[in-house]
Amino acid sequence: MTKALAVAVGDPAGIGPEVIAKSWERREAEGFSPFFAVGSTDAIEAVWKGPVRTIDDPSQAPAVFREALPVIRVDGSAVVPGQPDLEGARSSLDALELAVGLTRSGAASALVTGPVSKAQLYAVGFTHAGQTEFVAERCGIAAETAAMMLVGPTLRTVPVTVHLPLREVPEALTVELIVAKGRAAARGLQRQFGIAEPRIAVAGLNPHAGEDGAMGRDEIDIVIPAIERLREEGIDVTGPHPADTLFQERMRERYDAALCMYHDQALIPLKTLHFDAGVNMTLGLPIVRTAPDHGTAFEIAGKNMAHPGAMTAALRIAAEAAERIAQAA
Repeated sequence: MTKALAVAVGDPAGIGPEVIAKSWERREAEGFSPFFAVGSTDAIEAVWKGPVRTIDDPSQAPAVFREALPVIRVDGSAVVPGQPDLEGARSSLDALELAVGLTRSGAASALVTGPVSKAQLYAVGFTHAGQTEFVAERCGIAAETAAMMLVGPTLRTVPVTVHLPLREVPEALTVELIVAKGRAAARGLQRQFGIAEPRIAVAGLNPHAGEDGAMGRDEIDIVIPAIERLREEGIDVTGPHPADTLFQERMRERYDAALCMYHDQALIPLKTLHFDAGVNMTLGLPIVRTAPDHGTAFEIAGKNMAHPGAMTAALRIAAEAAERIAQAA
């Protein structure tokens, strides 16, 4: 029997429950592999009138999936869509922990995580920069060896630094960090996307990629040495490229992923091109993990306004990657 995907609901007051339920409604049209939600059934029923069935074990999900949305229940307080609270944050963290454990154990084929509120999580003692770092730690992987890849239909980007104030980025960039993220990107493209010889384009940090030092030496001192080291390892890497031209259509045809120096350099082009289809995928893990590339959107939760496109893309990409890895094993 095919193993199902585990989908952590995220913050129960956000749009996670709604987009998961709407994705289940599209299961036949999208040809989805079976998946089951992990989290509050009350949160799903508060925003959706479709069939929900509680299960005790992931192995029950494929049979249930045809007729109802399978859910492994994580208890919490009463849920009011759009009104996050600390009990909801604890519920989302418990659901994430359980979903990671089920995937690591092999009970689920892959992990998809719904959006959470970092502010709410921090208030209940969460100490990680985000779900990516949490999942990496639970998998026994150092954060610097894992990488976030943003995936859309025509663009993949990997930020070298993520949740940092912009003023701290130049100090955080090192040759070793860029090389580590470049390696993770190359291996991820091979392992999870089946690209035998991935092409990686590296963005510069400064305008015009530093213009030979006229606009900063970061490219000369850090980015170019990292590119050279990646090339020595046999990875097809180009750059540093000016970021203002790297993402236009003709350039995107020349690479399989763009390695970007900071958060917005990677996320602005992805969200501009593919706002309703963007997926966050974590590379360098022993499991497959994806997430829709959007937040909790508390302001529209419970109003039947959430678009499920990013969640459906996250489910599809996770299933494809898990199948590809299983076939290669």
